[in-house]
Amino acid sequence: MIDEERLGKRFAALARIDSESGSEALIAKVLEKELTALGATVMFDDAGDRINGDCGNLVATFKGNAEVAPVMLSGHMDTVVPGKGVKVIFEDGVFRSDGTTILGADDKSALAVILEVMQVIKENNLTCPPVEVVMTVCEELGLLGAKNLDYDLLQSKFGYILDAVDTEGIVNRAPEANKISAKVYGRAAHAGGSPENGISAIYAASCAIAKLELGRLDEETTCNLGLISGGAATNIVPEYVEIHGEARSHDPAKLDKVTQTIVSTFEHTMAELQAEGDALPRVEMIVKNDFPNTIIAEDHMVIKLAQKAAANLGRDMVCKTSGGAADANVFFSHGIAAGVLGTGMTDVHTLKESIVLKDMVHCAELILEILQIHATEKVAL
Repeated sequence: MIDEERLGKRFAALARIDSESGSEALIAKVLEKELTALGATVMFDDAGDRINGDCGNLVATFKGNAEVAPVMLSGHMDTVVPGKGVKVIFEDGVFRSDGTTILGADDKSALAVILEVMQVIKENNLTCPPVEVVMTVCEELGLLGAKNLDYDLLQSKFGYILDAVDTEGIVNRAPEANKISAKVYGRAAHAGGSPENGISAIYAASCAIAKLELGRLDEETTCNLGLISGGAATNIVPEYVEIHGEARSHDPAKLDKVTQTIVSTFEHTMAELQAEGDALPRVEMIVKNDFPNTIIAEDHMVIKLAQKAAANLGRDMVCKTSGGAADANVFFSHGIAAGVLGTGMTDVHTLKESIVLKDMVHCAELILEILQIHATEKVAL
């Protein structure tokens, strides 16, 4: 029942609409019009005002015609840069850009799939559960849309986010993460005339960094320092440098331990480098939780529904663990178990990004089958 040609045309049309993070208003208006025509009640929250964007999150409610629990379907409206003026090329069943921009399959393939599924249901008067469509803003800027979503607009306790690659996998585990920043202060001096009067903030920071274990710490835990900036000129002993990094783990206790190790290493190193009676070098450590983890049991109905739908279609559906994050992490912390499904997008966030139309069709068929099973079999939460 999925109309492959219509799905492809819809995706291409959405991909051509500029919607870099913070500038989703134009695509949101198009989506609002289409969802309304399909019978949904569409609302926007005030997330845009709180994150300095031009649009809030879109929430579209379909009443359905089956007395079962509502299901959430979600994707994000924003893209990474460069995402303006996308020229879509379709050749041999594959969508690409012209190589000067990203394509935007992340995550406009999700938006196109959701619209196609709901249109098929309407056209064929199929049995359908209540569906809550959530299309978020600024996902690419650290899940900001989901973090600022008005959850009072939702009734769903489970659902699916279409924001992964594998069309035969469902992500049910994703890590928690902390953002970690170190601001190191030293003392400026002329590097040629009186370097002994200075205290190099860069040297002090380097001493601390050299003591840290970075990269993959174990199968559940990673740590990275990704940004460093400081100094004023080559002839000035640098008095300030800042380092920004992150730690991730599927185990909250491990995350806490790694985070504390980083903090204490910087603090102890500064103390070791201080001369008697001197308060420099010193460090200011800032730790902020970036996103919570996701752990959905393999016997949860969100998994069972996806697996049964896949089996009905003659396909596999395996549980997967991700090292990255999606809106699902934030939804999970608000009591919504959202499995992350793939649309087939590849090489995302690059100029080589592409997606095979058949993969989008497979994703749409899976979502349609999930909704049909839930509507007719009334699986209990």
